[in-house]
Amino acid sequence: MLIHAVLAFALFETLALAGVLLVWADRVAGARLLAVFLAGIAVWITGNELPNWFGPETEHTAIRLLATAPLTSAFFFHFCTVFCRVDIGRVGVAAAYALGGGATLLAEIFLPGHIVQQRYIGWIAVANPVGTVASLAWVILGVGGVTVLVRSLMRATRPAYSQIAAVTASCLWGMVCLSGYGMAVLDWPVYPFPLLGLPLYPLILVYGILRYGVFVANAWARRALVWALLLALGAGIVALMPLLPIESRWLGGLVVAASCLALNGPVRRFAERLVYPGGDVSVADLGEWRRVLQSAETPQALAQQSATLLGERIGTRVDVRVGEARSDDSGAPQLICVDAGDGWRSALKGWEAAPPGLRHVAELFGTVVAEAAMRVEQTQHIAARERERQLQARLAELGSLAATVAHDIRNPLNIIAMAVAGAPSETRREVADQVARISHLTRDLLDYAKPWKLAPTRIDLAAHVRTAAMRLPDVSLGAGLEQALMVEADPRRLDQALTNLFENARTATESGATDMPAQGHVHIDAEITDGAVLLHVCDDGPGVPPEIRDRLFEPFASRSPGGTGLGLAIVARIMNAHGGSVALTERPPWRTCFTLRFPHVRNT
Repeated sequence: MLIHAVLAFALFETLALAGVLLVWADRVAGARLLAVFLAGIAVWITGNELPNWFGPETEHTAIRLLATAPLTSAFFFHFCTVFCRVDIGRVGVAAAYALGGGATLLAEIFLPGHIVQQRYIGWIAVANPVGTVASLAWVILGVGGVTVLVRSLMRATRPAYSQIAAVTASCLWGMVCLSGYGMAVLDWPVYPFPLLGLPLYPLILVYGILRYGVFVANAWARRALVWALLLALGAGIVALMPLLPIESRWLGGLVVAASCLALNGPVRRFAERLVYPGGDVSVADLGEWRRVLQSAETPQALAQQSATLLGERIGTRVDVRVGEARSDDSGAPQLICVDAGDGWRSALKGWEAAPPGLRHVAELFGTVVAEAAMRVEQTQHIAARERERQLQARLAELGSLAATVAHDIRNPLNIIAMAVAGAPSETRREVADQVARISHLTRDLLDYAKPWKLAPTRIDLAAHVRTAAMRLPDVSLGAGLEQALMVEADPRRLDQALTNLFENARTATESGATDMPAQGHVHIDAEITDGAVLLHVCDDGPGVPPEIRDRLFEPFASRSPGGTGLGLAIVARIMNAHGGSVALTERPPWRTCFTLRFPHVRNT
């Protein structure tokens, strides 16, 4: 019978699609759950068809297979929540599995029904009261899953909207197909034709999900659609052959082959338009792309906007990278836009399965992205030059002010120092400390504001730090400083930066509690990562107050009550001049860590 052949095909198709999902499980949310659900569908089909394949004596086994339907629905409900990213909590997931698993256990113990013979479909299972309860459980879970899909569909945006819509449509189609079983159970005098569409259910479901996650799925869909259309056209031509004045079978076959060959091109283009919409690019399209990408101010924003635009245009998720030659294995087709030295260029990766028309769209889009990347680069350079100009202007003003202040306060400070010469020792000591603090502030102001140039040389940062740390008490060195760390640096300025950091850490530890298990209050370590040398200076002081974290490396932001607020600003300026950076980082168990980042120079 036709219906049994269709169901057998649906069984093997469902198992094959479950295997496909498992292969690409890391690219689709909830793919493993969906694969288990499809395996459950295969079990359900087997249970329905077992008596028709091997006779009514397999009734007991068939009914037990059908009893797993509630648990299969629980997997479907869980998949819907994961796929739509709806958080129902562990309690909600556990409740769904408890309902499905409990109904399945009940049906396995008491058996949910028996089989009867129907005129069109042969042997078919009919539910008893236990089967009715089990059916109610899987209906509740199924309706719950569809509800999650519909509610998520109402809030989704592309391409997630298209994915959820495809899954929802497949579920509705599955319900229509299952109505054929209802017609058979109710013994309607109508052939259960809806069951003939069951093979399309898992196909629509899986393709709707993979379409935006696995690009090659679209290529398979296009080929399958082309062959289906050509077969349908060939069958139509064969049906029309009796109307033609041709009696020779050979000549008739030649007409059919020639007709299919002539229609091959139009059919392929038609299938390509269905699977890959938006294959033609107009001048208006190019103008709209340029207009939308004009708002991007950073490479990251440009990549995100480009991925959205191209993904919506071709109906497939696309990974766009701007300024990064590195690619990943996410499975999505990639458009990589990098600076080739003589200008920005774009390249395609993972588009081998795409038809020529679609690759042409991506190539044209890539030229627009390259233009936008060049504009973003120029904008950033202009902004950087403007920031540097403003910084130099502020430094010049600060330097002029510092020079004036330093000149004008030297004499008053000398007079104060001489005026307390006959005062008690405590008074002289206090005045000397304050005079030294003012002199220190003046010296830091002059050093921060005056223009200076580096004299970089190739040095071993680890050896340099070990030598500097010998002059400091209570300092422990990490294993990263045992190897040579070659950098290009100005030794004098590097010493100044290290001294400022060491002094900052020492001052902080004197004011903070000491409850660390380390060997000392200050810990220094280093590592090599991503072509850079990282030097970590950590302490167990009271930490950095939250109110100054965002401006810690700006002038006059100090975490020490007696600090000038210029030490870290000078460190930041020195590191920027070396092409590196300084940052406040987290390295438990230390409360405070400052990380210097130097470009790494490999040993030769």
